Amino acid sequence: MKRSISGTETMDRLDAMEMAVAAIDEGSLAAAARRFGRSAAAATRAVALLEEGAGETLLLRTTRGLRLTEAGERHAAIWRDVLARLAETRNQQEPNVVSGTLVLTAPELFGRLKVAPVLESFLELHPKVQTRALLLNRMVDMASEGVDVAIRLAHLQDSSMVAVKLGEVRQVICASPAYLSRCGQPQEPADLSDHHCIGVNPYGNRDLWTFRQKAGSPRTRSVQVQTQLSITSAGAGLDAALRGKGLVRALSYQVAEPLTAGHLRRVLTPFEPEAVPVSMVFRPNPRRWSPVRGFVDHAVPLLRRELTQIAAFIDWLPTPQD
Repeated sequence: MKRSISGTETMDRLDAMEMAVAAIDEGSLAAAARRFGRSAAAATRAVALLEEGAGETLLLRTTRGLRLTEAGERHAAIWRDVLARLAETRNQQEPNVVSGTLVLTAPELFGRLKVAPVLESFLELHPKVQTRALLLNRMVDMASEGVDVAIRLAHLQDSSMVAVKLGEVRQVICASPAYLSRCGQPQEPADLSDHHCIGVNPYGNRDLWTFRQKAGSPRTRSVQVQTQLSITSAGAGLDAALRGKGLVRALSYQVAEPLTAGHLRRVLTPFEPEAVPVSMVFRPNPRRWSPVRGFVDHAVPLLRRELTQIAAFIDWLPTPQD
């Protein structure tokens, strides 16, 4: 049964749920309205309808966009579940078809190099899926930002989410052969004070790099290095290292190809810290034929194979110390 909204447009609660979820995913009411070809006022009224039914504020507008209240997070989870159930019911009329919207996040460079090709192959198999990929170098709050799947390169804290381990990546220090020939090879982290280092700290010319306290030790320490070049993009830092501008700290997946080609060489290998796990995180029990379930089933084996190959290559690769 339709409910009158301001006498000019009608919208039932399911319409309102779809609009509110879209606003959470898009980060604004105006963007949600554009997705459905509606007016911005219609999106505002959709949220008002849901808040009227809930009897409390669910969405807050801030200078940075929309933010869910604590009650809003609870309600948003219910909206998504209801909409997913309806999508599953519709899919029963067209069995074995994955359809709907998938929102995922990953670190910018890992997302561009490793996740994007897997996502593209997934979409080729499932043309009725629409996706939004948030490739950001920050920890995205999955609940408040409407994210279905997250790729994390970090040790994870306990949570209600499911975490599937995909593999591991290592932190490595690299430089071009030309730079090492010109400036010499560091033998231990203390030698970095005599080298040009490339940092990813936009706020100053010093950076903290983590190393084992001594070769083979499980304990680590942070070494402050003077960075001649500080830059906000890991990709741009790697480009500078390839041009012979200094030593760069990178993750193994980022440098696998230039190491293979001999364009970069790995140094200080005995002092590298323990590998960091790579995980895919999502809500428990994704529904059959949902985009989340489809993407997890498609992406996990592909990313596991990719990371296994990179780890095997990094372990095999000769280093200047050998």
